[in-house]
Amino acid sequence: MVAAFLDMDRRQSVAEAGVAESHEIAPERNLLRQWEPIRQTCYRAAEGYLQLAHTDPDQALAPAAAYDQVTRQISDATRILDEFYENNRGHLEHATALAQTAPQLAHRVRADAQVALEALQAPERMSFAHYPSVRTAADQIGAALRALDSARGTGAVRSAAHQVEEATKALRQALSEAPGRQAEARNTVASVTTRSSAVRTRASGLPPAYSALLREFNAASSADLSGNEQQAHALLERAEARLDEARRAAADARPELALDLANEVRAELAAAEDLVDAVTGRLATLRAVRENPRAKVDEVRFRLRDAQLLAVQRDLAAEWGSVLDAQLDRIDRAVDALTGVHPDYWAYVRDLDAVSDFIAGVVERMRGRTDRT
Repeated sequence: MVAAFLDMDRRQSVAEAGVAESHEIAPERNLLRQWEPIRQTCYRAAEGYLQLAHTDPDQALAPAAAYDQVTRQISDATRILDEFYENNRGHLEHATALAQTAPQLAHRVRADAQVALEALQAPERMSFAHYPSVRTAADQIGAALRALDSARGTGAVRSAAHQVEEATKALRQALSEAPGRQAEARNTVASVTTRSSAVRTRASGLPPAYSALLREFNAASSADLSGNEQQAHALLERAEARLDEARRAAADARPELALDLANEVRAELAAAEDLVDAVTGRLATLRAVRENPRAKVDEVRFRLRDAQLLAVQRDLAAEWGSVLDAQLDRIDRAVDALTGVHPDYWAYVRDLDAVSDFIAGVVERMRGRTDRT
C-alpha cells in the first residue's frame, strides 16, 4: 500500500504541475476545472492513507477492511489520474516543456536585446541613434525588457519574451535601413518636387475649364464646383510649404522627417488633383453628353434590358419584374427633362447614373439569390 500511495502521489504531482502550466498558457481549455474533482479524489485517498499510517502502534491493528478500503481509494484515484493524464497527455507535456524552457527563453531574448542595444554604440551607427525609427525601436526594447522583468508565470514570461524578441527585430531592421534613408529622402523629395510642378501645371487649366462650364452649360451643372479653384490653390500652397520643410530636413540629415513631410505633400497634391479633375472631368462629360445625348440613355436602357432578361432566365420576374419596369419611367423622366436653351445635362447624367446604379444593385441581388439556392 505504501508503494501504491507514493506512486499515486508522484503521478498527482506531475499532472498538477502540467495543469497549472496549462492554465497559464491556455486557460481556454478549462483543464483546471476538469482537474479539481480529480484532485479532491486524490486528497481523500491520501487522507485515508495518512490516518491509517498514523494509527498508534500500541493500539490494536486496524481491521483488514480498513486497509482494503484505503487500497481501493488509492487504486481508484490512480486510475482516474491516469485516464485524465492520457486524455490530455500531449497538451500537458507540451505545457510542462514550455514551463521548463521559459527561463532559458527569457535569458536568450534579454542577451539578444542587449547585443542589439550595444550595436547602437558602434561608431558607424551612432549617427543613426537620433532617427525616429531607431529611437522608437530602442525605447520599445527597454519597455519590453521591463515588462519581462516583472512577468510572473509561464504564459506571462513567454508573452513578454516574445515582445522583447519583436522589439529587437524592429531595432535591427531600423538600423539596417538607416544607412539608405538619406538617399531615399533625397530621391523622394526630388520626385515629389517634380510631381508638385506637374500638378501646378494641371491646376493652371482649372480656371479656363470652369469658365467654359459656366459659358457652355446650365449654371446648376457646375454649382458644386465653384470653390474648387480656391481649395486647390490652398492645398498647393500648403504642399509647397511642406515641401520646403522636407528639403531642409533632408539637408539637415533628418531623412525620416523629410520622408514623413514628403508623404504629407503627396496627400496635399492628390487632393488638389482631385479638385482639378472634378472640373475638367465634368467639362469633358457634359460636352460628350451634349454631343450625343442618346448614347447615355441607350447605355442605361441596354443595362435594363439585360437585367430584365436575367430576371426571366432565373425565374425571378415575379419578384423583380415590376421593380425593373419602373425604371423605364425614371429613364423617360430624365430624357423629358432635357429641354430648353441650356438643358441641365448634369442633372440628366446624375439621374441616369442613379438608374444604372439601381439596376446594378438589383442584378447583384438576383445573382446572389440564385447562387445561394
